[in-house]
Amino acid sequence: MKNKSLIALAALLASGLTLTFGVPSAAIAADGATNIVVGADTTFPPFETETSGEVTGFDIDLIKAIAEAENMTVTLKTLPFNGIIPSLQAGSLDAAVAGITIKTSRLQNVDFSDAYYKSGLSVLVKKDSDIKGFDDLKGHVVATKKATSSVDYLTDHGFPSDYIKQFQTIDAAYQALATGGADAVIFDNPVNIDFKTKHGNVKTVGPLLTGEYYGIAVSKKKPELAAKINDGLAKIKESGEYKKLFEKYFGGDLSGAVEGVEKPDSVAVKD
Repeated sequence: MKNKSLIALAALLASGLTLTFGVPSAAIAADGATNIVVGADTTFPPFETETSGEVTGFDIDLIKAIAEAENMTVTLKTLPFNGIIPSLQAGSLDAAVAGITIKTSRLQNVDFSDAYYKSGLSVLVKKDSDIKGFDDLKGHVVATKKATSSVDYLTDHGFPSDYIKQFQTIDAAYQALATGGADAVIFDNPVNIDFKTKHGNVKTVGPLLTGEYYGIAVSKKKPELAAKINDGLAKIKESGEYKKLFEKYFGGDLSGAVEGVEKPDSVAVKD
């Protein structure tokens, strides 16, 4: 009986350790490279998208370039945006790229790399709309993506919840605008610009509503990984690989490029 009890106790402890630390952790490949599991939301073009089962985009190329510079390999895991932070907390992800705005509330739950892209929220409407900016949105339905800083902005500015339509993907928000289910979309400007260049019946109006920085989110269980990612980011900036990504995905527009080092604590958006 005593041996059986000890075996049961050992099994229980082993199970508890797995739940506490989460899986998978970064592994060492046969060639010595460290493998990291990176989460991505594939509904955020041109940063992340999925076509015929292949995940591509600015963020994907960025993390792969950083990993190569630091002798790491990347295993991508796709999931909805609102599942990224919980997955990092649970330890099922080591890091995540998804155009994630560095925010004070998120810094309580995850770490961030240095900022790699400067963005902001903008207003997108149909070309024949009379809406000229955010102040004209009163009484209109606004669509956006669930669990993003766009929702926070609307709420913080007293926008009634009945007039905010939240969707799992930004494509669904754009569809609502196209079909008359919404009068405007508020979302990250580079994504709105990307949509506008592909669809001639929409326009952005007014100035940027915010100034935001994107960072690579890292599990707090992996503090050494954030440092390696920062080192890799600095290396690809110095080599010119960073600017090549802007040529590939933004036609050479460097307005979102972050020169030098912008630390998370200094650029975090206050909630």
